Amino acid sequence: MMLSNEKISHLSHILLKGLMERKLIEKIEEESKIRAEIKRIIISELKVGEDIDSVVRKKLQSFSRKIVEGSPEWEVLYKKFFKEEEVKKGRV
Repeated sequence: MMLSNEKISHLSHILLKGLMERKLIEKIEEESKIRAEIKRIIISELKVGEDIDSVVRKKLQSFSRKIVEGSPEWEVLYKKFFKEEEVKKGRV
């Protein structure tokens, strides 16, 4: 996971506070339950991103011609394939 549990927890506090201040949600449950759901969603989205990254890297490694990671060509193909996988997963 790209973020620590502490950072995810911190984000959940910030998001909940922002949602409540803008009156985008009403406090209908305990804040801890809402924060737990926010954390669950963040973790789920990070997992999807990691899965997509893995698929894209495997696709790039499967080319018969070696493409050097970090090269302009690799970056362009990575972004293209990542976007394609996001569409397949319904993220976009």
